[in-house]
Amino acid sequence: MASKDKRKKFVDIAEARTNKILDMIHLLGNCSNRNNYEYTDADVNQIFSVLENELKECRKRFQPEKTANKKFKLKD
Repeated sequence: MASKDKRKKFVDIAEARTNKILDMIHLLGNCSNRNNYEYTDADVNQIFSVLENELKECRKRFQPEKTANKKFKLKD
C-alpha cells in the first residue's frame, strides 16, 4: 500500500474513531445530572481512573519502542 494511501486511511479512521469517542465522553458527562442519577465521588473516581489509564496505554502504543540495551543478569 502506498504511503499516501496509508496516510489517508489513518486520517479517515482516526478522525472517525476520535469523534465517536468524543461523542461518548459527552454522553458520559450527561450522567452528571443529579436530578436524574445518583452516584458517589468513588463512582466518579473509578470511572475517570479507568478512562485515564486506558488513554495512557493507548498513547504508549503510539510511542516508538525504546529498545535500550537492557541485559539480564542473575545475581550471585
